[in-house]
Amino acid sequence: MPVSKEEFRAALSRFASGVTVVTTKNNKGKLFGITVSAFCSVSLEPPLVLICIDKKTGSHHAFHEAGRFIVNFLREDQQNLSEHFASPLDDKFSIVQHYISESGFPVLENSLASLECKIVYSYEGGDHTIFVGEVEKTRISEGNPLIYFRGRYRQIAGQDA
Repeated sequence: MPVSKEEFRAALSRFASGVTVVTTKNNKGKLFGITVSAFCSVSLEPPLVLICIDKKTGSHHAFHEAGRFIVNFLREDQQNLSEHFASPLDDKFSIVQHYISESGFPVLENSLASLECKIVYSYEGGDHTIFVGEVEKTRISEGNPLIYFRGRYRQIAGQDA
């Protein structure tokens, strides 16, 4: 018998993960962004990552339309960005520092790193869509990541990276 949604969520909360905000734009040029916990690397050759987007979220259609996305890794002092992009606000970029990449997609300023990706595969995964992106460009800065564990934001103990 499958586990309940609550049991599954409780078990997953025991897995510490970095916090990402994934951004894109739709065919009309409107910017979209969402906090995503389901992110992982898939392959080094070619460089592939995956993200999972809830089909009910307001930005789901934009990822399908755009065929591209940017993964922004948040640094330890960016909890407010995670909360902001997890909200249902319509215009999430009006008060957020960002710039537009050469390919025309939004990148969050001061993120720990960002990966600019072209969607090469998408799969149905229950109530989510799994998007696999080939990484075409990276941006890296120094600092420590924002961590999420057991329903709370955390920081890495010890010295700065």
